[in-house]
Amino acid sequence: MFTLAIIGRPNVGKSTLFNRLAGKQLAIVNDQPGVTRDWREAEASLFGREFRILDTAGLEEKFDDSIPARMRKQTESALQQADAILFLIDGRQGLTAMDEHFAAWLRKQKKPIILGVNKCEHAAATHSGLAESYRLGLGDPVPISAAHGEGMEELFHALSPHFPEEEEEDEFEENEDGVYENDLDAIEGMEDYEFTDTDADVPEKTIKIAIVGRPNVGKSTLLNTILQEERVMTGPEAGITRDAIAVDWIYKNRPFRLVDTAGMRRRAKVHDIIEKMSVEDTLRAIRLAQVVVLVLDASAAFEKQDLQIADHILSEGRALVVAVNKWDAVAEHRKVLDEIQYKMETSLAQVKDIPYVTMSAITGKNVERLLETILTTYDMWNKRIKTSGLNRWLKMMESRNAAPLVDGRSNRLKYITQIKTRPPTFALWVSRADDLPDMYRRFIINGLRKDFDIPGVPIRLLVRKSKNPFTD
Repeated sequence: MFTLAIIGRPNVGKSTLFNRLAGKQLAIVNDQPGVTRDWREAEASLFGREFRILDTAGLEEKFDDSIPARMRKQTESALQQADAILFLIDGRQGLTAMDEHFAAWLRKQKKPIILGVNKCEHAAATHSGLAESYRLGLGDPVPISAAHGEGMEELFHALSPHFPEEEEEDEFEENEDGVYENDLDAIEGMEDYEFTDTDADVPEKTIKIAIVGRPNVGKSTLLNTILQEERVMTGPEAGITRDAIAVDWIYKNRPFRLVDTAGMRRRAKVHDIIEKMSVEDTLRAIRLAQVVVLVLDASAAFEKQDLQIADHILSEGRALVVAVNKWDAVAEHRKVLDEIQYKMETSLAQVKDIPYVTMSAITGKNVERLLETILTTYDMWNKRIKTSGLNRWLKMMESRNAAPLVDGRSNRLKYITQIKTRPPTFALWVSRADDLPDMYRRFIINGLRKDFDIPGVPIRLLVRKSKNPFTD
């Protein structure tokens, strides 16, 4: 797919344009310069033409080990992925010496360059910014306003000569039964599939994994180690990652989407507006994920904030895998393991046997084991149990421990079925649903987890009142 990299100085509106072309709020946008640090990608659409866009960090002339220098390296990495470059300047501020410097540097990349003059919604900006931009020698500038969506047609015309020719799609052939031939492959082999009244259970190809945790526990290092490349910025400074960066990856012929997220501190400590937006982006990544990897620092594992993050993940119904990072720096392994297990059993009692892996992201030790645990947990999260077996089990549970009496009368367990997966969700019909105590609900959930081998993932139980055939 054609790939366009959006390049420019800090605070010229690259992320705003990125969100505009993507059609949704993906990148964090703020008036502060240098908000974007890692490059990120998204699918874009402009007048029916689909392509890939890359949002990059603001270009700065830094070559040391500072954060701006590492941001520049990230931008250079993004340029290698691009088929064309959209060089964006600020139409209100006009041309700067840094614009001229980076324009000369971009010309050496030997890639098509489109010059965009942003923030041209006012006549004054249009007059000064456009006139000066001709000095860059990059051809006719394209005046746009990313914030207001102006100039998108002009931008499309500027990009059109660089788009590859579209391939003609194969025509569908309809058979005698009125079914398109291309649909038959999808239909075959699904005779035994148990359909429900929701499409939420339709298997998805890509496994979506969010990597979350407190600041500076090694989330970005883990992502780079998995990918075996410096995809995102890392360093000793806490809070380097701001945007949730999604990366597509293949492991054992299974497609993954890995999402690196910003560190989450206690809410009382979060005052900066950028950090607040980063945390909101992380919460969104958790909500959209299927498996969430909670990275802990082995030297301070399962502090209060770790437990709060884990509780939120489980409340969202996501599958949770705990990665105990920096294990090579721990001296008393047995003591730390006992403490981790104790805190999970007491503070996260709603889910039994949460899987955890001790590892080192910086050396790669046990990262392969972590990936295998993710796959196992994902399959468990998608587990489906047949209704016939569930109801035989329910009779056995009721005979072993009947529900408490209500006004001297038994509260019968009528019927149980699994209504969805991801997470496994069951509906239980009883005589008097409102009078079934929470303790007995936990008894049913724990029985499901133990007898049907569903460890480490959330289980939801919906209790419903059965109909009385003798009432109107």
